[in-house]
Amino acid sequence: MKSKKIFILLGHPDAGPEPMSRQLADAYEAAARAAGHEVRRTNIFDLSFDPVLHKGYRAIQELEPDLKAVQENISWCEHFIIFHPNWWGGMPALLKGLWDRLFLPRFAFRMWKSRMGWTPMLKGRSARIVVTCGNPAILDYLAFGDFTASLKRSLLQFAGFRTRVTTFGLSETSPDKKKESWKRKIASYGKRGI
Repeated sequence: MKSKKIFILLGHPDAGPEPMSRQLADAYEAAARAAGHEVRRTNIFDLSFDPVLHKGYRAIQELEPDLKAVQENISWCEHFIIFHPNWWGGMPALLKGLWDRLFLPRFAFRMWKSRMGWTPMLKGRSARIVVTCGNPAILDYLAFGDFTASLKRSLLQFAGFRTRVTTFGLSETSPDKKKESWKRKIASYGKRGI
Protein backbone atom coordinates (compact mmCIF):
# COMPACT_ATOMS: atom_id res chain seq x y z
CA MET A 1 0.00 0.00 0.00
CA LYS A 2 1.30 3.42 -0.99
CA SER A 3 1.65 5.84 1.90
CA LYS A 4 -0.35 9.07 1.68
CA LYS A 5 -0.08 12.61 2.94
CA ILE A 6 -3.06 12.94 5.28
CA PHE A 7 -4.38 16.06 6.96
CA ILE A 8 -6.73 15.57 9.93
CA LEU A 9 -8.93 18.42 11.11
CA LEU A 10 -10.78 17.96 14.39
CA GLY A 11 -13.67 20.41 14.20
CA HIS A 12 -15.09 19.92 17.70
CA PRO A 13 -14.44 23.05 19.80
CA ASP A 14 -14.21 21.12 23.12
CA ALA A 15 -10.56 20.54 24.04
CA GLY A 16 -11.40 17.75 26.48
CA PRO A 17 -10.95 14.03 25.79
CA GLU A 18 -14.67 13.22 26.07
CA PRO A 19 -16.13 14.18 22.67
CA MET A 20 -16.59 11.18 20.40
CA SER A 21 -15.30 13.27 17.48
CA ARG A 22 -11.96 13.57 19.26
CA GLN A 23 -11.81 9.88 20.16
CA LEU A 24 -12.45 8.95 16.53
CA ALA A 25 -9.83 11.44 15.29
CA ASP A 26 -7.31 9.96 17.75
CA ALA A 27 -8.07 6.41 16.54
CA TYR A 28 -7.70 7.45 12.90
CA GLU A 29 -4.44 9.31 13.52
CA ALA A 30 -2.83 6.45 15.48
CA ALA A 31 -3.71 3.90 12.80
CA ALA A 32 -2.58 6.14 9.92
CA ARG A 33 0.78 6.82 11.58
CA ALA A 34 1.28 3.13 12.41
CA ALA A 35 0.60 2.28 8.74
CA GLY A 36 3.37 4.65 7.62
CA HIS A 37 1.27 7.53 6.30
CA GLU A 38 2.60 11.06 6.67
CA VAL A 39 0.10 12.76 8.98
CA ARG A 40 -0.53 16.34 10.01
CA ARG A 41 -3.31 17.25 12.42
CA THR A 42 -5.02 20.42 13.54
CA ASN A 43 -7.53 20.73 16.38
CA ILE A 44 -9.84 23.69 15.90
CA PHE A 45 -9.68 24.52 19.61
CA ASP A 46 -5.92 25.14 19.27
CA LEU A 47 -6.35 27.78 16.57
CA SER A 48 -6.40 31.52 17.13
CA PHE A 49 -8.50 33.32 14.50
CA ASP A 50 -11.54 35.53 14.07
CA PRO A 51 -14.29 33.25 12.70
CA VAL A 52 -16.34 36.17 11.37
CA LEU A 53 -15.96 37.27 7.75
CA HIS A 54 -16.85 40.85 8.62
CA LYS A 55 -17.35 42.33 5.15
CA GLY A 56 -18.08 39.19 3.19
CA TYR A 57 -15.86 39.08 0.12
CA ARG A 58 -16.12 42.84 -0.51
CA ALA A 59 -12.85 43.48 1.33
CA ILE A 60 -9.73 41.46 2.02
CA GLN A 61 -9.56 40.24 5.59
CA GLU A 62 -5.96 39.22 6.25
CA LEU A 63 -5.59 35.57 7.30
CA GLU A 64 -4.15 34.88 10.73
CA PRO A 65 -1.05 32.62 10.84
CA ASP A 66 -3.13 29.66 12.07
CA LEU A 67 -5.48 29.93 9.07
CA LYS A 68 -2.52 30.17 6.69
CA ALA A 69 -1.15 26.96 8.25
CA VAL A 70 -4.48 25.18 7.71
CA GLN A 71 -4.48 26.32 4.07
CA GLU A 72 -0.94 25.00 3.66
CA ASN A 73 -1.94 21.63 5.13
CA ILE A 74 -4.94 21.38 2.82
CA SER A 75 -2.75 22.18 -0.19
CA TRP A 76 -0.14 19.66 0.99
CA CYS A 77 -2.43 16.70 1.63
CA GLU A 78 -3.60 13.94 -0.66
CA HIS A 79 -6.38 12.95 1.75
CA PHE A 80 -8.26 15.32 4.04
CA ILE A 81 -10.38 14.00 6.91
CA ILE A 82 -12.63 16.18 9.05
CA PHE A 83 -14.26 15.11 12.31
CA HIS A 84 -17.11 17.15 13.81
CA PRO A 85 -20.42 16.82 15.66
CA ASN A 86 -23.79 17.59 14.12
CA TRP A 87 -25.17 20.53 16.06
CA TRP A 88 -28.54 21.96 15.03
CA GLY A 89 -28.38 20.40 11.59
CA GLY A 90 -24.82 21.34 10.73
CA MET A 91 -21.28 21.85 11.87
CA PRO A 92 -20.28 23.87 14.96
CA ALA A 93 -20.16 27.64 14.40
CA LEU A 94 -16.37 27.83 14.90
CA LEU A 95 -15.82 25.26 12.15
CA LYS A 96 -18.20 27.13 9.82
CA GLY A 97 -16.25 30.32 10.58
CA LEU A 98 -13.01 28.57 9.63
CA TRP A 99 -14.41 27.73 6.16
CA ASP A 100 -15.80 31.24 5.72
CA ARG A 101 -12.37 32.68 6.36
CA LEU A 102 -10.04 30.30 4.51
CA PHE A 103 -11.92 28.76 1.55
CA LEU A 104 -11.16 31.75 -0.64
CA PRO A 105 -11.00 32.47 -4.35
CA ARG A 106 -7.60 31.54 -5.82
CA PHE A 107 -7.04 29.06 -2.99
CA ALA A 108 -10.02 26.68 -3.24
CA PHE A 109 -11.56 27.81 -6.53
CA ARG A 110 -11.35 30.35 -9.33
CA MET A 111 -14.60 31.82 -10.66
CA TRP A 112 -14.90 32.26 -14.41
CA LYS A 113 -15.10 35.83 -15.66
CA SER A 114 -18.61 35.08 -16.92
CA ARG A 115 -19.60 33.98 -13.37
CA MET A 116 -21.28 30.98 -15.06
CA GLY A 117 -18.85 28.44 -13.61
CA TRP A 118 -15.63 27.92 -11.70
CA THR A 119 -12.36 26.03 -11.74
CA PRO A 120 -11.77 23.83 -8.66
CA MET A 121 -8.26 24.49 -7.32
CA LEU A 122 -7.92 21.39 -5.07
CA LYS A 123 -8.59 18.63 -7.61
CA GLY A 124 -6.96 15.23 -7.29
CA ARG A 125 -7.51 14.94 -3.55
CA SER A 126 -9.90 12.81 -1.55
CA ALA A 127 -11.76 13.75 1.62
CA ARG A 128 -13.87 12.10 4.27
CA ILE A 129 -16.23 13.84 6.67
CA VAL A 130 -16.93 11.97 9.91
CA VAL A 131 -19.96 13.30 11.77
CA THR A 132 -21.21 12.30 15.20
CA CYS A 133 -24.90 12.81 15.99
CA GLY A 134 -26.74 12.82 19.30
CA ASN A 135 -29.78 11.26 17.59
CA PRO A 136 -29.83 8.37 15.15
CA ALA A 137 -28.18 9.87 12.04
CA ILE A 138 -30.99 8.67 9.79
CA LEU A 139 -33.56 10.44 12.01
CA ASP A 140 -31.66 13.73 11.72
CA TYR A 141 -31.45 13.26 7.96
CA LEU A 142 -35.15 12.46 7.54
CA ALA A 143 -36.29 15.24 9.87
CA PHE A 144 -33.94 18.03 8.79
CA GLY A 145 -32.32 17.06 5.49
CA ASP A 146 -28.70 16.44 4.55
CA PHE A 147 -26.72 17.98 7.40
CA THR A 148 -23.45 17.30 5.53
CA ALA A 149 -24.40 19.14 2.30
CA SER A 150 -22.72 22.43 3.20
CA LEU A 151 -19.34 20.86 3.89
CA LYS A 152 -19.53 18.04 1.36
CA ARG A 153 -21.02 19.74 -1.68
CA SER A 154 -20.70 23.49 -1.19
CA LEU A 155 -17.11 23.41 0.05
CA LEU A 156 -15.12 20.23 -0.57
CA GLN A 157 -16.66 19.01 -3.83
CA PHE A 158 -16.87 22.59 -5.10
CA ALA A 159 -13.09 22.85 -4.60
CA GLY A 160 -12.44 19.50 -6.32
CA PHE A 161 -12.26 16.94 -3.49
CA ARG A 162 -13.74 13.47 -4.05
CA THR A 163 -15.68 13.31 -0.80
CA ARG A 164 -17.24 10.57 1.32
CA VAL A 165 -19.27 10.89 4.51
CA THR A 166 -19.39 8.60 7.55
CA THR A 167 -21.93 9.22 10.33
CA PHE A 168 -22.31 7.77 13.80
CA GLY A 169 -25.65 8.28 15.57
CA LEU A 170 -26.48 8.16 19.26
CA SER A 171 -22.86 9.09 19.84
CA GLU A 172 -23.40 10.19 23.42
CA THR A 173 -25.62 7.35 24.64
CA SER A 174 -24.37 4.28 22.79
CA PRO A 175 -22.75 1.58 24.91
CA ASP A 176 -18.96 1.49 25.12
CA LYS A 177 -18.87 -1.72 23.07
CA LYS A 178 -20.55 0.09 20.17
CA LYS A 179 -18.21 3.07 20.46
CA GLU A 180 -15.21 0.74 20.38
CA SER A 181 -16.52 -0.78 17.13
CA TRP A 182 -16.72 2.73 15.64
CA LYS A 183 -13.11 3.38 16.63
CA ARG A 184 -12.05 0.12 14.97
CA LYS A 185 -13.89 1.10 11.80
CA ILE A 186 -12.26 4.53 11.74
CA ALA A 187 -8.86 2.99 12.53
CA SER A 188 -9.28 0.73 9.49
CA TYR A 189 -9.84 3.88 7.40
CA GLY A 190 -6.71 5.42 8.91
CA LYS A 191 -4.65 2.35 8.11
CA ARG A 192 -5.79 2.53 4.46
CA GLY A 193 -5.57 6.31 4.27
CA ILE A 194 -9.18 6.74 3.22
